[in-house]
Amino acid sequence: MQAQHQAAQTLSEPVQLSDEELGRGHLYRLIGRLLARAPSTKELGNASLLQGDNSEIGRAIATLAAAAAKADAAAVAREYQDLFIGVGRGELVPYASYYLTGFLHEKPLARLRDDLAGLGIARADNIKEPEDHAGAILEVMSGLILGTFSTPASLDQQKAFFEAHLAPWVGHFFKDLEAARNADFYAHVGRLGRAMVEVEDAAFSMV
Repeated sequence: MQAQHQAAQTLSEPVQLSDEELGRGHLYRLIGRLLARAPSTKELGNASLLQGDNSEIGRAIATLAAAAAKADAAAVAREYQDLFIGVGRGELVPYASYYLTGFLHEKPLARLRDDLAGLGIARADNIKEPEDHAGAILEVMSGLILGTFSTPASLDQQKAFFEAHLAPWVGHFFKDLEAARNADFYAHVGRLGRAMVEVEDAAFSMV
């Protein structure tokens, strides 16, 4: 899958990350990519191999894996179309500006663009979606954790980005996705996203 953003800088030397940080970064990336576009048969197969523990996130991972194992890529693509694209618009509008103001291309998008510029991150030329799409923001968060764009961001930097661009709205979006009329496979994506955001919010409150 093509990245939602390209960085002005590249990682100059390997940085050793803990298993916890790797897990967080890959989870953000997984959910972000599932929101960015409908998964292929190969991506569904990869998702079906995921394993989770008995935590809330672990159980959500396990149910997503089970759903991916029995999912048909064409059916999931139709579901994605109904949820996020539709005729005119889908059942859900996965943009920060819309969730926070009721309109697209509003101040939340402008603030995000300012912060991305400060981080040296620019939208790839082949990506036409506004940067405040849920999938794009989650992929940026993944990149900050994993050091995709430069060196891995500090916890303070991660917290600042999360609280500015995800915490005010994305939990509500995931709850809406979990309960959406047209959601089958994506209801499990919503459950996992909601669980992840709740854990992240609680963890960042202690930073």
